Amino acid sequence: MIYYEKGSPGTSLSHADLQQGLQEALDKLGERRKVLAIPPDYTRLPSRAGELTEMAWKYFGDRLTDVLPALGTHTPMTDEQISHMFGKLPASLIREHDWRNDVITLGEVPASYVREVSDGDVDFPWPAQVNRLLVEGGFDLILSIGQVVPHEVVGMANYNKNILVGTGGSEGINKSHYIGAVYGMERMMGRSDTPVRRVFNYATEKFLHELPILYVLTVVGVNEEGRQQTYGLFVGDDLEVFERAAKLSLEVNFVMVERPLKKTLVWLDPTEFKSTWLGNKSIYRTRMAIADGGELIVLAPALKEFGEDKEIDHLIRKYGYHGTPATLKAVAENQDLRENLSAAAHLIHGSSEGRFTVTYCPGKGSENLTREEIESVGFQWGDYDEVMSRYDLSKLKEGFNQLPDGEEIYYISSPALGLWAHRDRFE
Repeated sequence: MIYYEKGSPGTSLSHADLQQGLQEALDKLGERRKVLAIPPDYTRLPSRAGELTEMAWKYFGDRLTDVLPALGTHTPMTDEQISHMFGKLPASLIREHDWRNDVITLGEVPASYVREVSDGDVDFPWPAQVNRLLVEGGFDLILSIGQVVPHEVVGMANYNKNILVGTGGSEGINKSHYIGAVYGMERMMGRSDTPVRRVFNYATEKFLHELPILYVLTVVGVNEEGRQQTYGLFVGDDLEVFERAAKLSLEVNFVMVERPLKKTLVWLDPTEFKSTWLGNKSIYRTRMAIADGGELIVLAPALKEFGEDKEIDHLIRKYGYHGTPATLKAVAENQDLRENLSAAAHLIHGSSEGRFTVTYCPGKGSENLTREEIESVGFQWGDYDEVMSRYDLSKLKEGFNQLPDGEEIYYISSPALGLWAHRDRFE
């Protein structure tokens, strides 16, 4: 059932609009005595989920007893991040998700189904895992809050992914990422119906139906002026609410470029991107637009690590971003990678498969990754200061730019909010 929806390519929702929409939806639910909110973490700051979580707390008061950021494999939020994202929400309500230890397996999607939806690319069962708080907390409402946007693992982010990955366990996260990577990102990104989504939907129907989950979904993008804009808010408890949000997201977050990109410059906001685990969205979201032999330059002033999890960081350093065949061979030959399939999936996602070069330009602080570290995993290294002096970001507009010397570059300021492709690579 859909409790509220408002959105279109011409819509721009303010804080007050979001508050009104959420209140209207929650009013329809009737009285609730104990509420859990599951927003994304700080890596999804533009989603407006922080504001919506604070609004939910103000609506329910002390009946909203717990807030469990959907960390997945990400680093727990700092006090500063909590305050910045959630406003006046008491930090005492925040619970940290431990994806390796603090989960319950609700059931298993059979291997036969996984094999069927992946066209035979993967043949293993998939466990539906969630943080035990969802099951043992005694909640009569679970608010799953987040943003629908093109995504490299599942096609379109959020909905039940927020639950089954964001609060999921190591086996479920690892295997879901691997299904998507082996099936192929180009076959999935920007699509709401994908093998991974079908696995999640199967698990939702069979194993999540007793949990009182209400989905609060935003659609946020970058407008023609280069500013973030909230295009939609959708609140409901079933697949339809996701499909409506996904339809709008494809309209506002997807850019079909008129010609393949020869040189692409991507800016990674230092408040959001400190690892290649996240920063490689610059690769995921642009790969279908970049020309063979093209160049992707990633400005990453706060880049300090590869993986946000220590074990995954170690595996990235060990195996590097060397393409699908090399990664699949490494999985077959190495138990440590087989036990961390999300890392293997990430290594596939983060490679250009030799089609174009990827040049990372980290800042020059003592915590930043060094040239040797960048090059050791298969990327090229670029001098941050030199690139910044060459390209004045304040004078660049989103998309194609013609420089005074005749060079053409394509500039992207928020890679996490879009998907770029050329029609030759998007069928």
